[in-house]
Amino acid sequence: MVSFFINNTPVGSSAKTYIIAEMSANHNQDFKRAAAIVKAASEAGANAIKLQTYTPETITIDCKNKYFAIKGTLWEGKNLFQLYRESYTPWEWHPKLNKIAQDLGLDFFSTPFDKTAVDFLEKMGVPAYKIASFELVDIPLLRQVGATGKPVIMSTGMASLAEIDEAVTTLRQSGTKDIILLKCVSAYPAPAEAMNLKAIPNLSTAFGVCVGLSDHTLNSTAAIAAVSLGARVVEKHLTLSRKNGGSDSAFSLEPHEFKAMVKAIRTTENSLGEVNYGITTPEVASRIFRRSLFVVENINAGEKFSTKNIRSIRPGHGLHTRYLDNILGRKAACDIKRGTPLSWGLIGGLKP
Repeated sequence: MVSFFINNTPVGSSAKTYIIAEMSANHNQDFKRAAAIVKAASEAGANAIKLQTYTPETITIDCKNKYFAIKGTLWEGKNLFQLYRESYTPWEWHPKLNKIAQDLGLDFFSTPFDKTAVDFLEKMGVPAYKIASFELVDIPLLRQVGATGKPVIMSTGMASLAEIDEAVTTLRQSGTKDIILLKCVSAYPAPAEAMNLKAIPNLSTAFGVCVGLSDHTLNSTAAIAAVSLGARVVEKHLTLSRKNGGSDSAFSLEPHEFKAMVKAIRTTENSLGEVNYGITTPEVASRIFRRSLFVVENINAGEKFSTKNIRSIRPGHGLHTRYLDNILGRKAACDIKRGTPLSWGLIGGLKP
């Protein structure tokens, strides 16, 4: 239904699930670790590596009053400026990580959080943009991103239908044609029972866009289930090891887990197939093991067929079981040995 490209990778209902590895803050301010995450994403089978482009000053202000204190989340006890100072990705890393990603065949793009980030990423020539759930309501930012005309992947955590509609309309009116909406629960980690994955096909129907999942649960179950419901994009955080710590590590997958998720998603895609009834190619050899009518006791010529001497059993070499009632009480046309598949020629006085 919806099909376009991010670089040379197709995205849409007829394409394979587009899998994004989110680095976020898992580099822990170590460039070598960031580069290793990019390589791990490639080895795990991701289609893209995604960063976040901001500085503490561009996303908030350094203020310690109650309004900026973080409560009720994984980062409780810090204020916003502290969290983002620890978590941001130095901008001078972006081109270097982009080069590593390109050499590995990975798409590379980022989430901008203000105008300066969009300008910076445009100079880099990123092929797409990600909008975080919290920025879905930042209309000026959406206008600027939309004006680039590039595909936009937008998370919808916390958003009402009206808010999503305003955001989608803003992007479209600004110049964006290709939009991907990701079902998202903006809790870190997100509990499985809060995911409401059934909203995924509804998002697609409501807005006529490609849909997917931004997943903050502790494992890959929700991501795999989302694919079965029509998700064509899956975004999941990747860390080298949760033991490394960091602001996002607790709800990130390690490389072997991410690789297993990708494999499971590809298996799920193959399993979904298409609407099909009847025999499939792998079933051809099994068809003969269906039930059919067989002689199960020796029968003499002229002897009547009964439930004792003919039965519906496996395999399927005999007459169809639908004829059993028509044959019972008829006489055998000849002697028939036990184990003979019943055929019309063995039944006296009866034509098919």
